[in-house]
Amino acid sequence: MNILSYLNKVNSVGKYLVLVVLVLNLLPAVFASGSIGAALASMCSMAKLFLAVGALLMIILAGAVYAIGQIMGAETRARASVWATAMLTGAIIGALIYLVAPVIVQALIGNAFSSSC
Repeated sequence: MNILSYLNKVNSVGKYLVLVVLVLNLLPAVFASGSIGAALASMCSMAKLFLAVGALLMIILAGAVYAIGQIMGAETRARASVWATAMLTGAIIGALIYLVAPVIVQALIGNAFSSSC
C-alpha cells in the first residue's frame, strides 16, 4: 500500500472540494430575499457551519496522518509530521475565522440581523 500516492490522490480531489464549498457558501447570498444585510447574515451562518465541520475534520485528519506517519519510514514520518502540522494550523485558522466572522458581519450590517449569525 503506497500511502503517498493515496494522499496525493486525495489532495487532487481536495481542490475541487474547496471549490464546491466556496460555491455553496455563495448560494445564500443569491437566494436571500431583501437587503444586502440579509444576504450577509445568511452567508455568515453558512460559513460558520462549514468552518465548524471543516475545522473538526482537519483536526481528526491531522491526528490520523500523524499516527499513520509514525509507523512508516523516516522520510514518510517527517512528511507526515509536516502535513499534520499544516492541517492543525489550518484548523486553528478556521476556528479563528469562525469566531471573528460574526463580529465583522455584525459591524457591517448593524443590529438589524443580529439574531441570524
